[in-house]
Amino acid sequence: MARILALDVHYEEDTGYAAAVSFASWSDPSPAWVHRARVRPVAPYRPGQFFRRELPCLLALLEGLPEPVDTLVVDGYAQLPGGRPGLGAHLRASWPGSPTVVGVSKNRFHDDTSSAELRRGESTRPLFVTALGVSNSRAADWIASMDGPHRIPTLLALVDRIARESPRA
Repeated sequence: MARILALDVHYEEDTGYAAAVSFASWSDPSPAWVHRARVRPVAPYRPGQFFRRELPCLLALLEGLPEPVDTLVVDGYAQLPGGRPGLGAHLRASWPGSPTVVGVSKNRFHDDTSSAELRRGESTRPLFVTALGVSNSRAADWIASMDGPHRIPTLLALVDRIARESPRA
C-alpha cells in the first residue's frame, strides 16, 4: 500500500519539534498514525539556507518509521526557481529510496515562476506547489484533492498544529 507522509517543524529557541502524519490516500480525512521528534540544538536561521535548520529535524523524524513511505509532503519548496534545490530536494537527496517529494508553500519564493499555483476553498490566496518525482501540476492535483474546505488541507493543518503543540505535549 502506498504511504504518504506530511512533515512540519516548529522552533522554540534552540529546539526543533518535528511532526509527521501518515495517510494512504490523498483524500483521507484523518491520519493513520502520527510521529514526533525533538531535536536540540538546531542551527540558527540563515536566509537562503533554511534547509540547514530544517533538514536535521526532518531526518531525525524519519528515523525508525514504522513503515515505508512513497511520498513526502514538506512545508516549503521542493525545488526552487532556476533548478536550485529547495528543502524537498535536500530531503530527497539525504533519505534513501528517493521518494516523491511534494512541496507546499504558503508564500511565493521571490523569483518563482514555475510552481503550480493552487487555490482551495474560497481563498483568493494560492498555495505554491513544487515537486520531485512527478510534475508540479500533478502534485497540485494531489493537494487539491486533499480533505478539507479551506486553503490549507486538513492533514497539512493537522501536522502544523501537532508540531506547534509538541512543546506543550
